[in-house]
Amino acid sequence: MHVSVASRLQHTQEYYFSQKLREIDGLNKAGKQIINLGIGSPDLPPHPRVVAALTQAAEQPNTHAYQSYKGVPALRQAMAGWYQRQYGVTLDPEAEILPLLGSKEGIIHVSMTFLEAGDEVLIPNPGYPAYRAAAHLSGATPVEYDLTAGNHWLPDLETLARRDLSRVKLMWVNYPHMPTGTAADTAFFAKLVTFATEHNILLVHDNPYSFILNTEQPQSLLAVPGAREVVLELNSLSKSHNMAGWRVGMLAGRADLLQEVLRFKSNLDSGMFLPVQLAAVEALNLDATWYQELNAHYAARRELVFELLDVIGCSYSRNQVGLFVWATIPAGYADGYALSDELLYNANVFITPGGIFGSNGNGFIRVSLCQTTEVLQAALERVRAVS
Repeated sequence: MHVSVASRLQHTQEYYFSQKLREIDGLNKAGKQIINLGIGSPDLPPHPRVVAALTQAAEQPNTHAYQSYKGVPALRQAMAGWYQRQYGVTLDPEAEILPLLGSKEGIIHVSMTFLEAGDEVLIPNPGYPAYRAAAHLSGATPVEYDLTAGNHWLPDLETLARRDLSRVKLMWVNYPHMPTGTAADTAFFAKLVTFATEHNILLVHDNPYSFILNTEQPQSLLAVPGAREVVLELNSLSKSHNMAGWRVGMLAGRADLLQEVLRFKSNLDSGMFLPVQLAAVEALNLDATWYQELNAHYAARRELVFELLDVIGCSYSRNQVGLFVWATIPAGYADGYALSDELLYNANVFITPGGIFGSNGNGFIRVSLCQTTEVLQAALERVRAVS
């Protein structure tokens, strides 16, 4: 029997890392022992208090039932309190916060709630591939906007405003930006809000990296005056609290818009495991010491990555934010894929080619900081040996 695949998948390929990890697994089985500097999955554990909160709650006999689709009040209150303390943004925990099973899932929720055939959605090039995939799955048409080093990896809003935006319903933005590590300031955020307001576009800010190696005050797009009318913001505990596998995210913004997202979400999942919710409450209430210690680890790792990139001959900014280092490939390589494959097959080190994030990333590579200093030192020695 032949079962045809739904047309909604015709433009959606298997995620690059899903394919590449299979290849790396095959190389490892052949004895290569690949050092993977690709995916940004934090290797450090959550705070011990967070793990203890999970364990204690899981041991209770009454914590294993289905949960509310919008999370327990304690979690929403903790999320709202975290936004107030860290970003200076006041949110109603009852109506303006929606807990999610991870922010990546939120990208699909938002897209499926607001987009359909005939709509256009602005996605950054380079940018997170999930934005494009979610647009296709919703039936909408993804329309790229350029991010380039010449414009400091920020969208040229004046050029964008000269396009026909009549069918654009939603725009994805992501600062601190993945993959380039660019941070945006308050003045640029204000320009984004003005642009979205003038063109009647829902601005969705994907904001999971604001605490990692950020020497400035973490920023929320919702802090901009007038943003509440046109902005939804996704956030996550994956990177900021080493809880990637726990799948704890959130969507913040206008109550009526969140209610529509909940309408979709409630037909898709059955709520978050209660002990995970209670552990997330503990994580969100950690003080500044947690972020300082976390960033001390990443700062030490980043110095080794800088050394690695120097050996390869790449150029890069030392002022990047987030879990990665974005670097220009040296002359002599066709693109980041060529350099990535050379390192994989000759040095047994995998580094992400920038082209997976869009055509404007073709001349770049991205290195993850989610390995210990010992592993990064070993990668450095391997690359030196073949350089």
